[in-house]
Amino acid sequence: MSVTSNTEYGVRPRFWFAVYQLLWHLLLPLAFVRLAWRSRHSFAYLHHIPERLGFGYERPNTKGSIWIHAVSVGETRAAQPLIEAYLARGESILLTHMTLNGRRTGQQLFGPAIASGKIRQVYLPYDLCWCVEHFLRSFKPKFGLFMETEAWPTVVFRCAEIGLPLFLVNARLSERSAHRVNQFGKAGRALFQAFAGILAQTEFDAGRYCSLGVKNVSITGNLKFDVPLDAKLVQQGKDWQAELHAINRLMVCAASTRDGEEAIILSAWKELLLSNVFKVQPLLCLVPRHPERFTEVAEQIQSAGLKFRCRSEWQGTPTDCEQLDVILGDSMGEMPMYYSASNLVVMGGSLLPFGGQNLIEACAAGCPVLLGEHTYNFQQAALDAVAIGVAGRISGDLLFGETLALTESLKDLLLNSSELSKMSEAAKAYSIEHQGATKKILAALDQQLYSLS
Repeated sequence: MSVTSNTEYGVRPRFWFAVYQLLWHLLLPLAFVRLAWRSRHSFAYLHHIPERLGFGYERPNTKGSIWIHAVSVGETRAAQPLIEAYLARGESILLTHMTLNGRRTGQQLFGPAIASGKIRQVYLPYDLCWCVEHFLRSFKPKFGLFMETEAWPTVVFRCAEIGLPLFLVNARLSERSAHRVNQFGKAGRALFQAFAGILAQTEFDAGRYCSLGVKNVSITGNLKFDVPLDAKLVQQGKDWQAELHAINRLMVCAASTRDGEEAIILSAWKELLLSNVFKVQPLLCLVPRHPERFTEVAEQIQSAGLKFRCRSEWQGTPTDCEQLDVILGDSMGEMPMYYSASNLVVMGGSLLPFGGQNLIEACAAGCPVLLGEHTYNFQQAALDAVAIGVAGRISGDLLFGETLALTESLKDLLLNSSELSKMSEAAKAYSIEHQGATKKILAALDQQLYSLS
């Protein structure tokens, strides 16, 4: 499905762009200070520093490659089916990231292709003219695909000026973000108008892009429905769940939690355990979104007086957890295992105003979901999931630490095995029904690139 508007192609706003470049030059030293600060957790933050400035590439010329930019973990995973489809066509890929965890995820997913040279992986440079110019001259891709929400002005406008087609793929735009763009007037709208095309996830997203005057918008669905779950991790999760069920124990996964949400969840969990309504107390698996917060969250669990162990203390699937209240999921890339082992998921990012995290992977594992009120980053997926009974909403405001609503929502579902089973089957059907975005995106890109040639 295609939606069009008749605004002229976006043009670089000279005054605002000059201000933007000045700010970037002033803030550049702080960017390196930030990397140095983060290197306290991993020295890898200081690797590939020249790439951040558009230099230091080994074998830089990959002319004719398809350039896919996936800023971090979620975008890299979402890009997987698209990357695999292009590799199957015999194409080479230039894969760029902004974050260390995004790069690590790319290495994990595409290690053999990277080793063989079919995929080249680097950091996207900071959005300064001279950095971007050297990057584009070094790699000379035939076209570019930016995943989901990325829109760096220098990159976008420069690609438009040199005739390099750049598309925003699997694109989403919340109402809040659209309002922010409009606050910048013509300068903000010109940024999205400068894309060769935008392939949006939903009608909501497409409508917002059109309201910004974007010339070429298509609705192609959400790539995350096409991302396959790691079969080995799924089996590990199922084995773990079977061991828990053998002792009549249920598990709740609090997934991709953000700063402030862990305190709410731990408070609600203590209330749940103290209610004494379960013959065998359920187990909480708490998985923070950002690895650098693992130590901080471990301290919170300890301060709450709950017995816990870290996932990293097990070599395989955790088994000796009968006496534990909480397991801290301090590992990377194991969400399919956590979901497959759980009877219910509390989706992080939605309890406080962070916009929510992706619930699709949990649904693919057949795990029912509890959502807070804040799901504007995944508006359509959340609305659909609630409407068909895959997900439930936590009624009540959690912003000021009122945890009773969360406690009662958990209690109601964990004590209703037939409802959990019904939601689980609906979740699997929901994830299968919405697959197919990869084929739609490939077809749309083929058509648009042909029209541009």
